[in-house]
Amino acid sequence: MKYLVVIPTLNEAKAIGLVLDEVLSLGVSRDSIVVVDGGSTDGTREAVISRSVKLIDQEGRGKVGAIKTVAKLANGVDYVVFLDGDYTYPAKYIPVLVREACSNGYDLVIGARKVLEPGAQSFLYGLGNKLLTKVFNLLFGTRLSDVLSGMYVVRAEVLKELGFESKGFGIESEIVAHIVSQGYRVQEVPIEYRRRVDEGGKKLRIRHGLQILVDMVKMAWRYNPTFFIFTLGSLALIAGLPLGLYVAYHYFFTGIKYYIKGLVAIILTLAGFQSLLLAILSLYMKRMEIRILTELRKAKKS
Repeated sequence: MKYLVVIPTLNEAKAIGLVLDEVLSLGVSRDSIVVVDGGSTDGTREAVISRSVKLIDQEGRGKVGAIKTVAKLANGVDYVVFLDGDYTYPAKYIPVLVREACSNGYDLVIGARKVLEPGAQSFLYGLGNKLLTKVFNLLFGTRLSDVLSGMYVVRAEVLKELGFESKGFGIESEIVAHIVSQGYRVQEVPIEYRRRVDEGGKKLRIRHGLQILVDMVKMAWRYNPTFFIFTLGSLALIAGLPLGLYVAYHYFFTGIKYYIKGLVAIILTLAGFQSLLLAILSLYMKRMEIRILTELRKAKKS
């Protein structure tokens, strides 16, 4: 199996040299490493060139632009390995992830951050990551623990299928959404996570987390619109149930009868409950579709 190690960068002069030295120390050839730069001006490019590693300019802006650029160039390889250029992801896990993907036929193997170096992740950042992962699991029926990890191995041919509709840091969730929605196989492998070498160069902000959330909702609409629509419809329960309890309380304890409010409460509750059942049904139908797609791919390979 051939694989390509891709490192997206933007002003990571203090870290990129350490990352490349660590990757090269594993025996990965320079021909199998590509640094995709988003327009660095701090010496990042010079650090890459000095190590005789291939450097290319990304198309577009943000991390999604870097990965989209790589998708067009990932020819002649089976897998693409991604890791950030800030030295937070130990390169020693590259062979571990690749081995897991190759030996078990996974289309995506995520390096799930389980062992964190003190100070590597703030409370707010960690909480946001967990909340976004839970939202993703709810929308796509998965049980992943770190959907936004910046270190993962993905099958090259699958990477080329992406529509690249997300913005910036939401590209990881788009990759996973495509994988799980099209019947491909995904696995997580626990990895370590280090503190940034350049603390002042951290690029992820609260607004990026909100954008990732929006991108997840868009992906849910794209890959399973029926579930998304009925889930929205089930929100009628939030209004119907409290209103129904209010009407019932006054009917039994005060003798006041709210006929119009009672009728509205019944309609909202029934519509919300019905939508909830249909949302659950559509989720199971989607899972059936995924199983069928998986079996068809197995039959095609055999």
